[in-house]
Amino acid sequence: MAARHRTRWATGGAALALALSAALTGCSDDYSPSDAASKAESAVGSIASGASEAVESATAEAGRRLDDIQDGIDVKGDVRIGTPVAGSDGRVRAEVTARNTDDSTRSFAVQVDFKDSGGGLVDTAIVTVDHVQAGESATATARSTHDLSGDVRTDVARAVRY
Repeated sequence: MAARHRTRWATGGAALALALSAALTGCSDDYSPSDAASKAESAVGSIASGASEAVESATAEAGRRLDDIQDGIDVKGDVRIGTPVAGSDGRVRAEVTARNTDDSTRSFAVQVDFKDSGGGLVDTAIVTVDHVQAGESATATARSTHDLSGDVRTDVARAVRY
């Protein structure tokens, strides 16, 4: 059975930090890692900006929010990203494949960075791959939040299994 997946997009600056803080503030002890990932995706996906400082700020905040996922395990080595392709809408997409090496069904939150040919950060996205069966792989699509031109490269910046 194919795993269900969702894609969210992320960039922004100070507003992102405020939105993420608001999204995760006041979580009770019974909030789940899935709730944290969903709230982080939702807040991150709601803000877009092209300024490099804003992208760097968004990336830092996304990383902090991935750290907030309770019982999350760093599994960057279990995630692969395909070749980025520019769509007719100017947005760049890349397929993200998460391999579940655990013995039970798990979900993944993956931070994908989009970089220019010089290695400069131009966009970032958080992608969730939900309910990956033990020993199986599933995919999701990371998509830039705005038009990107030139030689765009992608990198898995972080991956958390929960």
